[in-house]
Amino acid sequence: MHLTTSHTLDDGTLEREFVLSDIPGLLWTPASATPSAPVPLILLGQPGGFGLRRMHPRLVARARSAAAHGFAAAAIEMPGAGDRAPLPDVEHARAELQRAISAGERPGEDVIDRLILPLVDQAVPESLAALDELLPLPEIGDRVAVSGGVIAIAVHLAVIDPRIVAAGLFAGSYIPRRTLDEARRLTIPLHVLLQWDDEGNDRQRALDLFDAFGSREKTLSANMGGHTGIPAFAGEDAANFFARHLGGTVA
Repeated sequence: MHLTTSHTLDDGTLEREFVLSDIPGLLWTPASATPSAPVPLILLGQPGGFGLRRMHPRLVARARSAAAHGFAAAAIEMPGAGDRAPLPDVEHARAELQRAISAGERPGEDVIDRLILPLVDQAVPESLAALDELLPLPEIGDRVAVSGGVIAIAVHLAVIDPRIVAAGLFAGSYIPRRTLDEARRLTIPLHVLLQWDDEGNDRQRALDLFDAFGSREKTLSANMGGHTGIPAFAGEDAANFFARHLGGTVA
């Protein structure tokens, strides 16, 4: 991993760009993060197909919130997004999914698998590699959480990496059957956000996934509204969830 540019935001958060092999990434650390006082890390997920540049304002807002609670945050470019090589099969599946939604139909399981599983199979090893490089930094502690993004990616990552102690999940993307099976193996504390009227999500599959999670501590926060209508207090609830499980400041 090569750290490249850096600058300090107006709240004192340090934003650094890095490259992991050929994958761009961003790391944000609060002013309180030092080698003598390392801080936990939240890995920020993203939706597929958008890219770090387009998502940057939203990622910075989430990183500022993390920093205010005493956490570092990081994000890496998703497969097929930004300047990375496109994934034609995934894009074809995304087009089929959009046609089904426009026709008022539920996308078939094969379409969901072809859209989501290639992202899971590529993004998870890349996320593991990013954690391998980020956690040895002297200002970063050994407690990790994942937040948001494609829920199937976050679930698989949390199932296989014991460094992850909590997960904030967004039920805003279609869920393959494989993810339902994996959910039973996930036992860390979970905070799941669901927009009840999300036009790009299968509400019943999201509820089935929540029911399948093996965690003894799991919370479902369901709010009225579409995919982009998340109320501000939902973000505050998620931040307090991470503070409880990573040892930060609860509002």
